[in-house]
Amino acid sequence: MSNLIIRQAASAADMAAIRDLCRDYRQVLVDRLPDRPEILANYYAEADYEALLHALPEKHARPDGAIFVAELDGHVVGCGMTHRVGPETCEIKRVFTAEAARGHGAARQIFAAAMAQAKADGYRVMVLDTLVRLVEAIALYEKLGFTDWEPFYDLPEGFGDLVRFYGKEL
Repeated sequence: MSNLIIRQAASAADMAAIRDLCRDYRQVLVDRLPDRPEILANYYAEADYEALLHALPEKHARPDGAIFVAELDGHVVGCGMTHRVGPETCEIKRVFTAEAARGHGAARQIFAAAMAQAKADGYRVMVLDTLVRLVEAIALYEKLGFTDWEPFYDLPEGFGDLVRFYGKEL
């Protein structure tokens, strides 16, 4: 039987594993959006994305955010992180699980831990954005009670057909 643990990231090794997971996520987007290279160029340009990955600890630092990992049998196989976007609102980002974690409920448990921490931190609302082609992610968000939400940032022109916004009161 596999042992899945959700915990806050605590080490340089955790951050290295998280960066690898985020690179894998970027590759999923490359594979799913071959006809929309402007998405990658705008949100995930390789050099900018690498800089972002190294800034994650600061961007999602306590007390305004948190970084979670899913550990399966001693290996980091999933991640997710939150940060403040308003006085009582946080955003959850970069929830991704490796193939080895699929079917273990890792993403669902990352969300549960992130929502519990956000609520304990005084947030009343959690929001997220996603690409319409990530149908598996959308199904999970809706199962978790997230509903269509007003955009919480301005989309670049021409991106409205690709991005959906969700939110949930905590």
